[in-house]
Amino acid sequence: MDNNKYFFAVDLGATSGRTIIGTLAEGKVQLEELTRFDNSLIETGGHFYWDIFALYNEIIKGLKLVAKRQLPITSIGIDTWGVDFVCIGEDNAILRNPIAYRDPFTFEAMDEYFSKCVDKKRVYETTGIQFMNFNSLFQLYAMRRENNVALANAKKILFVPDALSWMLTGKAVCEYTIASTSQMLNPRTKDLEPELLKSVGLTREKFGMMVNPGTCIGTLTKEVQKMTGLGAIPVIAVAGHDTGSAVAAVPAKNEQFAYLSSGTWSLMGIETEDAIINEVSYERNFTNEGGIEGTTRFLKNICGMWLLERCRKEWGEDAPRDYAILTAEAMATKPFQSIINPDDKMFANPADMQEAIKEYCRETGQHVPEGYAETCRCIFESLALRYREVFGYLREMAAFPVNTLHIIGGGSLNRQLNQFTANATGVEVLAGPQECTALGNIMIQAKAAGEVNDIFDMRSIIADSVVMNRFVPEDKELWDEAYGKYLEIKKRKG
Repeated sequence: MDNNKYFFAVDLGATSGRTIIGTLAEGKVQLEELTRFDNSLIETGGHFYWDIFALYNEIIKGLKLVAKRQLPITSIGIDTWGVDFVCIGEDNAILRNPIAYRDPFTFEAMDEYFSKCVDKKRVYETTGIQFMNFNSLFQLYAMRRENNVALANAKKILFVPDALSWMLTGKAVCEYTIASTSQMLNPRTKDLEPELLKSVGLTREKFGMMVNPGTCIGTLTKEVQKMTGLGAIPVIAVAGHDTGSAVAAVPAKNEQFAYLSSGTWSLMGIETEDAIINEVSYERNFTNEGGIEGTTRFLKNICGMWLLERCRKEWGEDAPRDYAILTAEAMATKPFQSIINPDDKMFANPADMQEAIKEYCRETGQHVPEGYAETCRCIFESLALRYREVFGYLREMAAFPVNTLHIIGGGSLNRQLNQFTANATGVEVLAGPQECTALGNIMIQAKAAGEVNDIFDMRSIIADSVVMNRFVPEDKELWDEAYGKYLEIKKRKG
């Protein structure tokens, strides 16, 4: 008799997606990737969109494979990137593919919103969310400004993971962690803020019922059951925001740690019981996003591997496809020749990322990187220096000493960047696992099924199931000097 428990996770990122089987057996969890697929921006009619139907189709493909292999899955959970949403019409049809957060239509929307709708400080005091021009609140404002037909005719507005769960179950919910990315959720009331909804012409009824991670949304519809060959499998609201699921899986031994979820975005933060909303967090633009079991993820979004992903796409066959070779060639170049601020708006979505990096260096009077090796080193060093800056802010605002940094996600495999991060921050770095988001997704499902007790039990099982790599700080004086240079360059750029 098979006593193992099987769970089906859908993990969707801003560039790719996967379906994964998680197996819980004898106090350990194992992952098996079933399918992997691209998630690409679609540019048409002056906007960038996500193909929600293609993503749904990929989920169905994964579920068909589960049925073919006769895997007795307990449940299904979906996590995605944050802020983006889908408009559902009166006839329960999707009105238009969701606009992607990298669409430039929100570039001026945030400042315009503050001047015409609700004061900037009032918005932060209400939500505690980091200001980013693509947050859902500003997307909705920009859509209203443009008389967006989909929004005007929407019966329901569902964040992307909730929309995909709705396509599977027919049940509309608003999962807490994904809603917290919108800049419309009040962490004190644990619900969407009526004042902010009203400011963009919406009411609470436009959104689904608020649910916490671990809630059963519903079961697969008859249509999906017929398509896949599966039965009435429950769909669980995991931490719908991928970072929420990832942080739930940090293999920490205590509560006094910082994390860096390293992928397309780098998200650095700490876990707290309550939101940290004060003058300092406002000035430094930190965010308070929802976590599991009532926790808050106090963090800052940092531009992560997006820089390198874009450059590699532009380099094509001119640069090594193997990361190890690319990194080795980068490390053979001179250190700290070119330093950028990864979060400068010129790197948000430029037509040519390598040229944008060169232009930044020209404007700040630095050596202009030539070729992929120098550019790669510039990116790694600049990210590590930005991490140091944000880590310093976290230490100042945390109510406990932070002496360990857990790096999780795909970026945790980058040993050189991990070492640079330890050097820059001056603290021990524990890297891994790579698959934190999928692990968190699956363990939240396991908790919903009664297989694990709480977040501490989840993290203990994960720690026993994975291998972590340890990095200790080196070259302190060299990195201290480089950090001073980084701050001067940021100031020079303005």
